Amino acid sequence: MDEDALIATVFAPLATAAGADRLGDDAAAFEGGAGDIVVTCDALAAGVHFFADDPPAAIAAKALRVNLSDLAAKGAEPFGYLLALALPASCGEAWARAFAGGLASDQARYGVSLLGGDTLRASPGGGATITVTAFGRTGAGATVRRRAARPGDVVVVTGTIGDAALGLQARIAEPWAIEPQDAAALDRAYLWPDPPVAAWRAVRAHAAAAMDVSDGLIGDLAKLCRAAGVGARLDLGAVPLSAAARAAIAADPAAFDRAVTGGDDYQILATVPGDRLAAYLAALAEAGVTATAVGEIVAGETRVALTREGRSAEVRDGRFQHF
Repeated sequence: MDEDALIATVFAPLATAAGADRLGDDAAAFEGGAGDIVVTCDALAAGVHFFADDPPAAIAAKALRVNLSDLAAKGAEPFGYLLALALPASCGEAWARAFAGGLASDQARYGVSLLGGDTLRASPGGGATITVTAFGRTGAGATVRRRAARPGDVVVVTGTIGDAALGLQARIAEPWAIEPQDAAALDRAYLWPDPPVAAWRAVRAHAAAAMDVSDGLIGDLAKLCRAAGVGARLDLGAVPLSAAARAAIAADPAAFDRAVTGGDDYQILATVPGDRLAAYLAALAEAGVTATAVGEIVAGETRVALTREGRSAEVRDGRFQHF
């Protein structure tokens, strides 16, 4: 049973509250005074999401940012988070202080605050596990859901795709023969993801549907399509790539497949009605966020059709799966 099936068949029946959306999205929403409170939760484990010897500040930033990207994709402004830490004996006071320093820096950057949590010792021989539950605010009933995508919507993604996946690949396998500055850029993208948190206003105002790209652009677009009961066409030639990613792909063309399927981008994948596209791109630009139209939502089978220069294309799936 893979992760999606585990959630859909085992845990979704427990999600009986309307705001949980049957676990078909990255966050839940419930009424909270003048608007809705949006809640999301992600866990990171040593050896799975980060290397045990990664800088503690970078681990902290990643743990928080992967949750803030979920909130931004729901059109929610973040304001606080809970933190649960299971730490091995090797993570002493110096590690904890450096980890807290990473959180403090991001709290100032994103305007959020620690609200509480829990700490415990990891199982003997186990590594650190960090769980963040993040909270955001949006208008009443204004949470942007995956299932709201409709045929005719333009598929838009922020930032660039594939840098983190290629950075990870370079750490676990033979690195590509690329310039040192390009290798450093890919490594930094893996260590320090930079989600477009400031995009929440544009998403709320203009997107029909949205989610963050955590499990690969193609795979996550497929998830969105399944939730909405639609299909999509994705132009691989339009996928935005950084100079560093292009250098890796020039050195090894197979790196492109890893880039568009590998995950850890934490960019926002949105579908936008055609008459709202210009306003969405303008609002993102005002927030300092770049974005690219990469495809369209279509009626019919819930699948992603890949094209390049108008012709059908295929890629090799490089996704990591937990189960």
